[in-house]
Amino acid sequence: MKKIVSCVLAAVAAVLTLASCCKEQTVSTKTFTIGLDDSFPPMGFRDEQTHEIVGYDVDLAREVAQRRGWTFKAMPIDWNTKELSLDSGEIDCIWNGFTMTPERREAICFTPAYLKNAQIVIVREDSPVQTLADLAGKRVEVQAGSSAMEAIEGNPEFHKSLKEVIGVKENLTALMDLESGAVDAVVIDLVVGRDSIRRSGKAFRVLEESLSPEEYGIGFKKGNDELMKAVWETLCEMAADGTVEKIDQKWFGSSLSTISACVKEVR
Repeated sequence: MKKIVSCVLAAVAAVLTLASCCKEQTVSTKTFTIGLDDSFPPMGFRDEQTHEIVGYDVDLAREVAQRRGWTFKAMPIDWNTKELSLDSGEIDCIWNGFTMTPERREAICFTPAYLKNAQIVIVREDSPVQTLADLAGKRVEVQAGSSAMEAIEGNPEFHKSLKEVIGVKENLTALMDLESGAVDAVVIDLVVGRDSIRRSGKAFRVLEESLSPEEYGIGFKKGNDELMKAVWETLCEMAADGTVEKIDQKWFGSSLSTISACVKEVR
């Protein structure tokens, strides 16, 4: 028990190191509104039967709100203008497989990472493409405003080799275009891409090479440091009592959260 408590305290301490990126703001009982792309399974998406917004991040956020005594609300936003929704106060945070990049860290106050990720390339099963180099002269599609686009642009040599990089509103659209043969490949988050293949059963495969390792964080508006700390401290409590592990198993079938991994290491 002492080891678990120590882990929680260590994780909470990590929040304090973020003080330089944000200013203080008082947290009160409120409606906790997360901004998300509601077509981003398994992180956040519409259930086919009920049409309710469900997913891994939704379960985490809903539990945080319940423990804090807040009313939970999941609000679909345009992912290409997500920062505007955050800055305007329309949402309290961006919580939806949100990759932390140096550029985003400059404009947004993030929690510590709670999940590891990478940008992967998906092609059709019958595609001759086996490596990133094989995509030279090919058409690649990504979600506009996503870290997939940033990963491509961050690899100038690879970017230059492509015939065209097309941005679309949703990953679902990109995968449909891939299936139809309109494009040769899709760059997408590892967690989301593998889940899409599993759920759809489509004849896709993932290249062994990935573009870049990444980490997911929860993004808050600059100046909302107190709310960020409250959310992170609650997540640490959820990891310590096994709740995060249960949500991991529900959506991934394995332990992927870096918070859960911390607890496991000290048990």
